[in-house]
Amino acid sequence: MKLHIGGVTIKEGWKILNISEKPGVDFVGDISDLSMFEEDSFSEIYASHVFEHVTQASALDTLKGIRRILKPSGKFYVSVPDLDTLCHTFIDPNASFEVKFHVMRMMFGGQTDPHDFHFFGWNKQFLYEYLIAAGFTDAQQVETFGLFNDTSDYKPYGYGISLNVIAW
Repeated sequence: MKLHIGGVTIKEGWKILNISEKPGVDFVGDISDLSMFEEDSFSEIYASHVFEHVTQASALDTLKGIRRILKPSGKFYVSVPDLDTLCHTFIDPNASFEVKFHVMRMMFGGQTDPHDFHFFGWNKQFLYEYLIAAGFTDAQQVETFGLFNDTSDYKPYGYGISLNVIAW
């Protein structure tokens, strides 16, 4: 089995876990509590622009939970807004108000509903350190996963704003 956390798009071979009940969602739940799943349940886990919604206090335990339900040879595909890229864009003196406001919302969440808040600004160093601390043995940054049409490939200003990492 493969698990798409935060997804809504039905894709053969993938089960969907989402915080809200929606058409196509197989499991309703929070990424921070994966206790409904048995150990070593999934060969692949995908989470695009979900992990930044986890609080700093629960980030490590959440990654340990993902590692727990991932098979030993499994892969975790994680995409988060890249704080380094967003900061660079935000401090650009030529950036317009609209660009800065959009970047600010990517940093802190759109805040359009109770779940759309970002609690952690991730960059490559933070993410790699947390992945290793959670029990992953290695990780690799990639430009794209090519799995789903989502914000992992979002390029609003001609370059990607996401940090896309495969961990195992």
